[in-house]
Amino acid sequence: MGENPNMDTSQAEEIVKTVTYNVLRYDPDKDSKPRMQRFQVPVPKGRTVLEGLIYIKENLDGSLTWRSSCRMGVCGSCGMFINGLPRLACQTQILDLNADEIQIKPLPNYDILKDLVPDLKPLLEKHKYIHPNLVRREGKEIDGLTGEFFQTPKELENYIQFTFCIKCGLCLAACPTVATDANYLGPQALAQTFRYNTDTRDEGNQFRFDLIDTADGTTKCHFAGACSDVCPKGVDPAFAIQLLKRDMLLHKLHIKRKEKGVPILGKVTDGKRMKGVPDAPEKTV
Repeated sequence: MGENPNMDTSQAEEIVKTVTYNVLRYDPDKDSKPRMQRFQVPVPKGRTVLEGLIYIKENLDGSLTWRSSCRMGVCGSCGMFINGLPRLACQTQILDLNADEIQIKPLPNYDILKDLVPDLKPLLEKHKYIHPNLVRREGKEIDGLTGEFFQTPKELENYIQFTFCIKCGLCLAACPTVATDANYLGPQALAQTFRYNTDTRDEGNQFRFDLIDTADGTTKCHFAGACSDVCPKGVDPAFAIQLLKRDMLLHKLHIKRKEKGVPILGKVTDGKRMKGVPDAPEKTV
């Protein structure tokens, strides 16, 4: 494609400053231990830490490795330890850091797979452990759904804040308890326990309480609040854990017990789709 003759070349990105990226490098196949490597990165207005890493990979060192996907703070892939705090690289503006040197390491409290890539397997295993799905006593209510579960806007408000978790892992990286005890379930899994237990469509309260009422569950939370400070979505897992502790106590005292979830209301139609609505894709799982 040729140049646009009407383009004003004066509108090209203006470099505001040049910063030093001090990046942790580690290749388990080659390195005996991690090392730091420095790069000079030009910074126009609006450049994020992630875009600085992309600049390094495209222009300085193609072997630099990290995770990223959406670049919009939605996927949670680019969690890193940036200037001493767990952050999403795509949401962190270089100029907002107000520093001439940016230190970037993989998230703490995780093993390093390579360079800036943490092993998030513990996060995902703990998330899976609490059964992050609607649990019903009658499995057929989920597997062979014949209608919808009715839920009021007010009932949705009780837990919707905690549905915004994108599993970026920043909360576990900031948690001082996780730093000293890898078996602690951690803020992400416990916050999601509260999310599903509060959902009126769910009937898994007692089931999940039994899973987390252990030495590695809610009792290990010291309410440091670091998890909520770094959460990029405002989920506030520290608050969720305190609400979960309250619900567990009230449940044990038989003061507050959710015995049964809301029923299925209404019926699916004869199965004929409205005109112009395509068929759903086949199940992948």
